[in-house]
Amino acid sequence: MQYCESIYKSIRRPTREVMVGNIGVGGSNPVRIQSMTTSNTRDVEATIQQAIQLADAGCEIVRVTVQGIKEAEACEEIKDGLIKRGFTIPLVADIHFYPPAAMRVVDFVDKVRINPGNFVDKRASFKLIEYDDVSYQQELLKIEEKFSPLVEKCKRLKRAMRIGTNHGSLSDRIMNRYGDTPAGMVESALEFARICRKMDYHDIIFSMKASNPQVMIQAYRLLTAKMKEVDWDYPLHLGVTEAGEGEDGRVKSAMGIGSLLLDGIGDTIRISLTEDPWLEIDPCQRLIALAKQQEGKGIESFKEQRRQIDKIERRSIRFDSAVPLHRNGSVFLSASKEAIASPNLFKELGCEGSFGKPKLQSLTADALVISDHSEKILKNLEEIGIGIYSLNCGASSLKILNFSQAIKQAHSEKFSLNYKTEPLIVRIQEESDSLWKHILSIKPALIIFSPVDNRVHLCRKFFEWMSDAKLDIPLILNFKYDALTQEDLILKASMEFGSLLCDGIGEGVWLEGDFPLQMIRQLSFSILQAARMRMSKTDFISCPSCGRTLFDLQDVTKRIQKRTSHLPGVKIAIMGCIVNGPGEMADADFGYVGSKPGKIDLYVGKKCVEKDIDFAEADDRLVALIKAHDRWQEP
Repeated sequence: MQYCESIYKSIRRPTREVMVGNIGVGGSNPVRIQSMTTSNTRDVEATIQQAIQLADAGCEIVRVTVQGIKEAEACEEIKDGLIKRGFTIPLVADIHFYPPAAMRVVDFVDKVRINPGNFVDKRASFKLIEYDDVSYQQELLKIEEKFSPLVEKCKRLKRAMRIGTNHGSLSDRIMNRYGDTPAGMVESALEFARICRKMDYHDIIFSMKASNPQVMIQAYRLLTAKMKEVDWDYPLHLGVTEAGEGEDGRVKSAMGIGSLLLDGIGDTIRISLTEDPWLEIDPCQRLIALAKQQEGKGIESFKEQRRQIDKIERRSIRFDSAVPLHRNGSVFLSASKEAIASPNLFKELGCEGSFGKPKLQSLTADALVISDHSEKILKNLEEIGIGIYSLNCGASSLKILNFSQAIKQAHSEKFSLNYKTEPLIVRIQEESDSLWKHILSIKPALIIFSPVDNRVHLCRKFFEWMSDAKLDIPLILNFKYDALTQEDLILKASMEFGSLLCDGIGEGVWLEGDFPLQMIRQLSFSILQAARMRMSKTDFISCPSCGRTLFDLQDVTKRIQKRTSHLPGVKIAIMGCIVNGPGEMADADFGYVGSKPGKIDLYVGKKCVEKDIDFAEADDRLVALIKAHDRWQEP
């Protein structure tokens, strides 16, 4: 299925307004910010204090976990306590596995979040189960029987509902018919939404969360397209679940949420970090502001044929051996004259060792773009495999030409004779396809595309043009960011580069900005990894914690990171409880999941391989499990 809506201009998708307490979501309202308490919901005072701290930080909607009747009844005291303290922030109950809790709590809260993967269905077993049309329909009737009472009560009490699909907790029924796919995520939600509409209940909001930003983006786009087909206009809550903490958590979240906001998709967001919940609010505010700057901007319309919403296909590329690139995604860095002369240059590029004896590591930049040079230093870099590209300097390196230079040089007799030893590398800033056609005659070995504004839309148009012209030339995305804080740089670069890379557009990144080389290098690798292109470091999938969490998630995550962060490409999931844990193992190599107080289960992929491990032994057992599967290397 093709996706051709809002791809050349950032226009907010029109939706109906759904009231969550006193806060309107969708319609003409701004994008709303929400988060979730991490306290035990039965601890009424602690939960009230966290909700107040969230409200003071700028959170507009707060969610609490409700496992059972006792947590549901505690919500009455929590809501009353907030009102008595002068706080009207809407309260949302998060329900998994237990419909009676939803029926009870709806008396006290402003919205109920249900997970269609486990509201009626049992926990997924990931086994092959055959459903013919008759048996599948019987399952749908069972869902309607158990779900309808909640819909009727929400309608009567004027409560909102979020139908929140998680990639990690799809039912066996859905996975056996649709697979563990964005299509399965969407259908899981639509089954419940059809029941709501049948009962003339429309105060619903959808979400399609996944820990993989690429899957998350596809699911939301597919849902949007499906709703457009049937003329539905329900608001969307955006989030990348289990994003982790620190820079990586922000990169993943900005890539998933920000990409969709640029497409005009999304009415409320949460950035789920393995940090204190009030620390989620600032990046939410920043991301919304950055996306708002692009609202209404764009380029002239064009027809986009290549991009699909139900699959991502990276194109087959012809790599020139004379142009050093990494086949899974290259990192280019710019180096000033001062940087070239700095004794810290090798460290900032990610090389182990010192001048004269540098050594490549997994996070070493692939290419250095210079405007000045030192022959001795450049020779050291070239010898270990770092490509040297020059802008207007006489270094014995690959020259990057602007478009007019490239056209002129490509037609010179000298260049034609030396073409095989002097590959043409062209940097394009021109926005006109009437000029792009010259690329067909000059045949560069590498294209660097450097739009100044409307980057995402122009890159989509340029890539569509390349696809139509059947050009199999590597494309490096080159964006320069000025006058940004470091926090905004992380979010904006992840949003813009990520939007394109997740669609299969681009073979590398060249991020420029007035920041240290080391910071830009690390961010560039984080962006490639979050886009599932180049796995250059351990990938941690960790949930943000909530009232269900059975251990100190922040502390455990830091401990495991300290012991395993040197394993490039290994994906480790750290999950506080079993609600989403087993399902999220689908995107991880190894899983560490709280199963009961003081006990941990370990997973390999979706399979639980060790149960009820004492908490004190769990870290060592995880390392042993990684070693047993030959994924370990010494630090």
